[in-house]
Amino acid sequence: MKINYKILWLDDEINAFIDDEFVEKIQKHLEEKGFLPDIQTVSKVSDFFEKLDNSFDFILTDYNMSEMNGAQVIADIRAKSIFTEILFYTAQAQWEEIGKLDRISFLQTTKILGGSHHEKVVDKAINIIDLTIKKFQHIVAMRGMIMHEVSSLDAQMLDIVSNYIDVKGDDAQSVKDKVFDDLIAFHKEKLKKSEKYKNNKTFDKIIKDPLLFSSSQRASAIDEIITKIGCKNFIADFKKEIIKVRNDFAHAVLITDEKTGREYFKDKNDGTDFNEEKCIDVRKNILKHKENLDAIETFISI
Repeated sequence: MKINYKILWLDDEINAFIDDEFVEKIQKHLEEKGFLPDIQTVSKVSDFFEKLDNSFDFILTDYNMSEMNGAQVIADIRAKSIFTEILFYTAQAQWEEIGKLDRISFLQTTKILGGSHHEKVVDKAINIIDLTIKKFQHIVAMRGMIMHEVSSLDAQMLDIVSNYIDVKGDDAQSVKDKVFDDLIAFHKEKLKKSEKYKNNKTFDKIIKDPLLFSSSQRASAIDEIITKIGCKNFIADFKKEIIKVRNDFAHAVLITDEKTGREYFKDKNDGTDFNEEKCIDVRKNILKHKENLDAIETFISI
């Protein structure tokens, strides 16, 4: 599971979908689900196969095209050992018989169904997209995706701090001081608590107090950089929406509802249910703060 959702779309009249904002409609739908859409449109079969690889989550193509018909397109796609979900569509009345093939959907639009050909194609595409998201959104995979994406933000923060110090030199002293002061305060607090817990023989407190060093310290350094360059400060939200959620998710337990069979993660401390809606919010926040960090990097590099 990844936060990018890639679509490859082949239609020799693809500009009609673009001009009528149907491609944009799919893009907005994916954004509402908390994904970063990457929709690549092509009008030539040769361009389609040049781009085609296993990185795509969904493929759309007109079934009847002048260069190649749908049966041959399917054969060539599967010959490359690519088993991505595919939607073939046509406004014409005749289909070439292909038989039942795995992970391939067909849509024949007719006037009887009402609505335009383009509308029905996009509605069907969105329906399949939602099914693919649901299929790959098993809660265990979601935890892995969140850990991966937040780790990427963590690495990006480290790059920003390192690059800022390299670029600013002596002018970056306040950032270095911020890191040292924060580290000293952090470990003093941990030492004080550890001594207190030991004296009181409250070992359970230690178990429930996971260290937050890496992400927290890097966020503090970014906080100081933001102060120096005068950008909008988002670190308080970052700590709440990214660091805290990642740590909560990391230490949540997998629960199975005995009545419904539903699996979900539950925070052991506050009982937070990491359901589908919660995961959508998390994905949106990851994308939001990726943009925030990108803006900081751009500002520093100018």
